[in-house]
Order: sequence, then structure tokens, then C-alpha cells
Amino acid sequence: MQKREKIYEGKAKIIYTTDDADLLIQYFKDDASAFDGKKKGSIREKGILNNGISSRIFLYLEEQGIKTHFIKKLSDREMLVRNLKIIPVEVVVRNVIAGSLSKRMGIAEGAPLKDTILEFYYKSDELGDPMLNEDHIRVFELATKEEVEILKDQAQKINDLLLAFLSERGIRLIDFKLEFGTNKDGIFLGDEITPDGCRLWDKETNEKMDKDRFRRDLGKIEESYQEVSRRICES
Repeated sequence: MQKREKIYEGKAKIIYTTDDADLLIQYFKDDASAFDGKKKGSIREKGILNNGISSRIFLYLEEQGIKTHFIKKLSDREMLVRNLKIIPVEVVVRNVIAGSLSKRMGIAEGAPLKDTILEFYYKSDELGDPMLNEDHIRVFELATKEEVEILKDQAQKINDLLLAFLSERGIRLIDFKLEFGTNKDGIFLGDEITPDGCRLWDKETNEKMDKDRFRRDLGKIEESYQEVSRRICES
């Protein structure tokens, strides 16, 4: 598989074409950012850790019947993925009150939710990924009604699977972001599932094990990513 043209570079990843139009190479960077890019930095070997974590989780989800863009891990920092047309609607799944939900509702972080909350956001770095509702998605034709129903169904299934998978490894899944895309074979889970886009707390101590340690200057950032990697990739 030949890596060819760089077609996209984001905050955490670079995407390259290959000699197969249906396949891309996703490269994981060490760069870190928060607050819509206002805070920037680097987390040592984050790209290596996130590639390993995401590869392991995608493999698990595939085994459970979830269609993902993941084909295989190519190297420490690269994975081979399906070429998808990304749906510009991010799905955020919330199990526990934290982050922006805590601020919006005026409720302390860590309070349990009576039920899982799904939120939609417009995938646009320039606009700061504003929150959407289903009317926005419909009127602005960001996704069809049928696609939205599939996204909601898949998000719930992925949440159920990951809650159990991570709990077995001593990790609480507080909330996380999902991105989906389409090709001729349907809708697939894309992007990544890593401590960059998930809130992960230690099951016993509730210690944060994710990018909030970078956002909030909590220290032990690399150590937390390494511990998540150890628990997920070595079991």
C-alpha cells in the first residue's frame, strides 16, 4: 500500500491518499489543542498511544457487529481506513455530567444521569462546532432523517459496548464524541476513539485519564494516556 498525497491535516491527525481510491492512511500526531484551538501544545508519544488505543477499540467494535472505517494498523502512528464521505454531524454521548454539560446545567461534575443523553454538533472548526438539534440537521440538509436515526441507533449500541468493555478494564466512560461517514456500502464509524475525544475516569478513584488533564493543567498527562493504553491494549 503506497502512501500518496496529503489531503487533510487537522489538530490531531493527517490523512493521506493511497494507490487505492477506496482506502486512506490516517496518521496520528502528538499535537494537542483545547478550547477551539486557543490552547495548543504537545503530548509526548500521544500519536503512538492513540493509534494503538483506537485500533484496539475499532477491532473490538467490529467483532461486535459495528461497521467502522478501520482496516488495519500499519505502524506505530498509522492505520489503514476506508475512504468515507464524512457526515458533518458529530454525536456526543453522555453518561455522567461533566464538561460543558456541567456548565450549561449548573450541576457539579460527576453527578449521574438518569439516562444517556445524545447531543449533535455541526462539524466545523471555523464555527467552533456549534450544537445542533434535529431540525437544524434537517433544514440545513446536513444528514437525512434516515441517517440521523442510524447515527442515534449506532451511538447507543457503541455506548453500551464501550461501557462494558472499559468497565472491565477499570475505566468509567463519562462521555465521548463519535463521527460517521458514508461510502457505497453504507454508514461507518470513522475518526478515532481515544482519550482525546472521550472522558475516561478511573473506576475506583474517579481520577481523570483523558485530555482534560491537558485542558485543565492537571499534570500527569502522558502518564494517564499511557495507563489508558496499558489497560486497553494489553488485555
